[in-house]
Amino acid sequence: MHIGEWIVGIDVGGTFTDIIAVNQITNQRRVAKLPSTPERPAAAMIAGMAQICADIGIDATDVARLAHGTTVATNALIQHRGAKLALITTAGFRDVLEIGRQVRPHMFDLHRDPPPALVPRERRFEVRERITADGSVREALDDAEIARVVAEVEASGAQACAVCLLFSFRRPEHERRLRDALRAAMPDLPVSISSEVHPEFREFERFSTTVINAFVQPVMAAYLGELAAGMAEKAPAMQIGINQSSGGLMSVERAVALPVRTALSGPAAGIVGAVRSMRASGDGNFITLDMGGTSADICLIRDFEPEATGNREVEGYPVRLPALDISAVGAGGGSIAWLDRDGLLKVGPQSAGAVPGPACYGRGGVLPTVSDANLYLGRLSPDGLLGGRMRMDVDAAETALRGPAEALGLDVMAVALGIVRIVNSNMVRAIRRVSIERGHDPRDFTLVPFGGAGALHAMEVARALGIRRVNVPELPGLLCAQGLIGAEQRESFVRSVLMPLTNASLDQLAEHIAALRNEAQAWFDAEAIGEPHRELRLALDMRYVGQNFELSVPVAGWPAAMPDAETLRAAFLVAHERNYGFNSGAAPIEIVNVRLDSFGRHPVGEQKASPVMPAQASRLERSKRDVTFEQTGTVPATVVWRGSLQPGDRIDGPAVIEQLDATIVLHPGDSGVVDQAGNLILEVGA
Repeated sequence: MHIGEWIVGIDVGGTFTDIIAVNQITNQRRVAKLPSTPERPAAAMIAGMAQICADIGIDATDVARLAHGTTVATNALIQHRGAKLALITTAGFRDVLEIGRQVRPHMFDLHRDPPPALVPRERRFEVRERITADGSVREALDDAEIARVVAEVEASGAQACAVCLLFSFRRPEHERRLRDALRAAMPDLPVSISSEVHPEFREFERFSTTVINAFVQPVMAAYLGELAAGMAEKAPAMQIGINQSSGGLMSVERAVALPVRTALSGPAAGIVGAVRSMRASGDGNFITLDMGGTSADICLIRDFEPEATGNREVEGYPVRLPALDISAVGAGGGSIAWLDRDGLLKVGPQSAGAVPGPACYGRGGVLPTVSDANLYLGRLSPDGLLGGRMRMDVDAAETALRGPAEALGLDVMAVALGIVRIVNSNMVRAIRRVSIERGHDPRDFTLVPFGGAGALHAMEVARALGIRRVNVPELPGLLCAQGLIGAEQRESFVRSVLMPLTNASLDQLAEHIAALRNEAQAWFDAEAIGEPHRELRLALDMRYVGQNFELSVPVAGWPAAMPDAETLRAAFLVAHERNYGFNSGAAPIEIVNVRLDSFGRHPVGEQKASPVMPAQASRLERSKRDVTFEQTGTVPATVVWRGSLQPGDRIDGPAVIEQLDATIVLHPGDSGVVDQAGNLILEVGA
């Protein structure tokens, strides 16, 4: 069978679909960007693959691997377009989803209700069984109970079922018996069991994560089924990897079984790409600003390592899965400007999306957006986006902006500047949350903007935070797709152990690690990952006895050697000091979870410093355009096509640097230089 030379990364966003293809032999690269099709996301994938193959002049069979980032599961949850769901749980625990943690994130908002449970009470079914905290069986699950509850699920008309029993992470046999019985009675019913989706303690988070997985499972299965069939028809040997919230890839089959792992995966690929880009520049401490059409995602990275978290929420629903610690704010190019009841101008979080999109897209949108403001101010090119293939309507943008201008009694320029300043302020506040509020001075970090709109706003955001250095990657608008190209296969294995950190407990700890290692080896074999490309990383979730939350501490030196208890204690103290600013010395510590992350590396060659964009060869590379930066009026700004810049070239503001996938704006006093890796290093003026 023919094995291709090309790797393709496709990131489907709310507004645009980004594509990068890299040849593994020659390192040749091609890029594409086209509007998304929200009603049929698989269609944009298949069309994008056809377009990139046509641009390169290859057949789909020449593609060895496709890496894909998707927001299908997230959108299904946000829009409540998931399955009609049933839940089976231990008798007495059917209301866990509604009781929750009694946490009120909006304590003083008397009009905000918590999100409704994804499973109504009439479809939550109880079974008589009980496993205790130590994993012993207090009440066995008998066949009559199984038959009864399976019949109730079938009669309910459920389209998917979640099984969440108490302490099943200690002993999963009861959940597995229920799963097998459900599948025997209803072969087409998707079933999610908590001991597979999230085998950790804390029943509310485990229940919530498993229910979300079951809720989006049919939607994700239909999408990935259409995608896999479409790709298999053209390239049967192509491997498809789906991006996870942790930044690694999983197989299509695994993604169908555990779609909740993709719920926060969209921004994760961009972080992988940003780390790879910044390694080439040698700057390991930075804050990423991924601004697309709908939202801006922010992550603080130290020593090239993004912070990780296991506690996230999607639309108010807790999700407990490994994920990069990314903070999102409703600030994108499509964010809509509107007047609140108090008469003040607000921007976002509502977005015009891809359809109808901002007014300037000419697709029927009439509401003023951030993109309309940037176009009116001259910061976006009137010649259009995507290298001129997507025209922009300046008159439509002005008409949309005139509405709030008349309501406020201001001119259109003032409103456009106000919209940009408000959306910038929203992003500044989000960056403060991940930096200043956690004890980090943003002035000690470089700002790395990407996404289609990140570099448009980066200099003003950096100036407001006191950041002096901005590093714009070579392909900022395609960085998520670029991150997918370099992403590795990844699978996480975990066991909840709840044991004291002492030398006497290390033998028991070793048994848990050995069991997890066996699971990892089986995964490597199933994924056909060769020995040279395998990597294992061990981490222990630890906390002081009496604490509510734990810290994940990597185990240095493993698997060559297992450290003793004192070494592990010292590592925990360092982690505690780093996160909270103190440690409690000799206070007793316990191990909560053992985590083993398995990586299958995909060798990807170094990419060339400049993108190949032959369609732009005849484009005017330097010109002038009037751009508005302040209320005082427009100033002539140099317009440069980024493909004409070479390492060492310098640009002084005011300037606009345009490329296929993004636009970079330098204000008066700002300057920039291209480094040897093709990144644009910008210095913020006073």
